[in-house]
Amino acid sequence: MKASSPTHEAQNHCNLQYFATYEGNHTMTFAELIHYLDANTDFSILDGDAAATFDKASGGTHADPIIGEILKAIIEGNDCTEPGCSLERAGVVTAIGPLRLKYMADDAPVEGFRAVEGIIQTVDSAFNEEALRLKQGG
Repeated sequence: MKASSPTHEAQNHCNLQYFATYEGNHTMTFAELIHYLDANTDFSILDGDAAATFDKASGGTHADPIIGEILKAIIEGNDCTEPGCSLERAGVVTAIGPLRLKYMADDAPVEGFRAVEGIIQTVDSAFNEEALRLKQGG
């Protein structure tokens, strides 16, 4: 794979923003999202309860460094100060975008790319399910 050019990175960023806003702006909390990710991926998202996971990811001490990096990007990219902070799909996917590009590089660990891709797909599912739940009056 070739190294990304600034034009290619800008195009990917635009694609991520389109993807992130496609289904609307439904919200969920950071705690709800990480519980969903933990239940619906093969990754160990939770490192303790939601508050402990938030603190460990924020402080760079999450048990899984790649997952911790992803969670920290979500926290920082959405100005979260606690696990109950409200998240929108666009903010979550946009926050993860730079990590996606980082792990697409030739010298990046494949585990990082798989984790980022898996998390992005599962974030999409989480917000889709929330949108459906709201449409059904739940």
